[in-house]
Amino acid sequence: MASNPAQQMQDEFLSATRKSQEIVLQAIKTWVESAQALTPKVPVPSVKLPFADQLPKPEDVVSGTYDFAEQVLANQRQFAEEILKTTAPLLPHDSKSA
Repeated sequence: MASNPAQQMQDEFLSATRKSQEIVLQAIKTWVESAQALTPKVPVPSVKLPFADQLPKPEDVVSGTYDFAEQVLANQRQFAEEILKTTAPLLPHDSKSA
């Protein structure tokens, strides 16, 4: 169980997000299965696009994008923590913890 109201709200948000993602994923799976069943097995003419072999795979794009986002978020966290350390002398201190 969550230790505080803010944590509980975060947990509920993440749970709701995951549930909605599962619903969307299931809908996409159903759509793909239906499309495959309804689409006749017609040979698709091969079309050669220039430089197509040099394009990244979709899974590489997703992976790279999230790797980059993780780095940006880690950088922002470090920056925020450094600001807190730098401004700590200006903040009121609890006399019990001092």
